[in-house]
Amino acid sequence: MKVHVLGSGAGGGFPQWNCNCRNCRGVRDGTVRARARTQSSIAASGDGERWFIVNASPDIRRQIESFPALHPRSGPRDTPVDGIVLTNADIDHVAGLLSLREFQPLRIFATETVRGWIVGGNTVFRALFVVAGQCKWERLECGGRTPLVGVSGKPSGIAVEVTGVAGKPPAYLGLATGPDEATIGIRLIDEGTSRSLGYVPGIRHISAECMRMLERCDTILFDGTFWSDDELPAQGVARATALAMGHMPMSGREGSLSALATLANRRRIYIHINNTNPVLDEDSDARREVERAGWEIAWDGMDLEV
Repeated sequence: MKVHVLGSGAGGGFPQWNCNCRNCRGVRDGTVRARARTQSSIAASGDGERWFIVNASPDIRRQIESFPALHPRSGPRDTPVDGIVLTNADIDHVAGLLSLREFQPLRIFATETVRGWIVGGNTVFRALFVVAGQCKWERLECGGRTPLVGVSGKPSGIAVEVTGVAGKPPAYLGLATGPDEATIGIRLIDEGTSRSLGYVPGIRHISAECMRMLERCDTILFDGTFWSDDELPAQGVARATALAMGHMPMSGREGSLSALATLANRRRIYIHINNTNPVLDEDSDARREVERAGWEIAWDGMDLEV
C-alpha cells in the first residue's frame, strides 16, 4: 500500500496567516529552520492508480496539484481520486469537499454522526448534491471493517477499520461533547499483505480500544498537534489548553511520547502539527527529544510504503 502525506499541519497550516509566534515569524524571515506545511491530509492507494484521500483539507486543490499521481489522466474530466474518508467534521478536514464539487462523482466514507453534522445544518454543502449521483455517502461504523470501493466500483485492495477515539466536536457546533463516533481513528489495511497503517490525527487520550488498534499497525501516523498542554496560553496566542481542544500533547507524563513508548518496534510518525509546536523547528530541543524516542515528524510530500 502506498501512502502520500498531502498535508502535515494542523488547522491553519504553517505558517498560519494571522500568527506571529516564534515559529511562524521565524519560517517567514528564515531564522527558524522549518518546512512550511498545509493542513493535514493523506492519500492511500493499493495499486498506485486509484487513490483514497483521508480528510479533505481546505488546501486540497494545492495538495492535489503538488502530487502528480492525483492529476487527471485523460479526457476533458477525470480524476484518480476514487473516494474520500473523513475522521471527523472539523473544518480543516471537510472544507476541501467544497473544492471537489465540480459535478465530479464522489464517494465519501464517514460515520453517520459526521455525515449529519456536515450536511444536516450546513446548506452550503448542498453543492455536493446539485446533480443526481454526484455524491454518495458510505457509512463507517466503530468496530467495523469496510472495504474501500470508490467511484470506479472496483475493489481497491484496501479496507478500513474504525475505532472511536476521545476528541471534541467541531467548534462551529457549540457542543461540549459528542458521541463516540464523532472522532475516529482508522486502520488502513492492505488486503493482499495484511500490513496496515494507523491514522489518528486528533485524539484527547488513548483508550484501551485505541491502543489495541495501534498495536495491530505496522506504521502509525498520530496526533502531533501540540508539544505541551499549556502551549497556546504560554505563548500568548490563545487561552485554551491542548486537552480542552481535544488533542493529547506529546510531552509530559500523560503525553503520547510516554503513552506509546511500548510501540517502539513500529514506524511512528507525528502529523497534524500546530504552527506553535516547537518540534517544527528542526534545531529545537523538542525535535531532538522526539527523534531520540524513535519518532519522525511528517512533512508535506512524504511518501510511505506500508
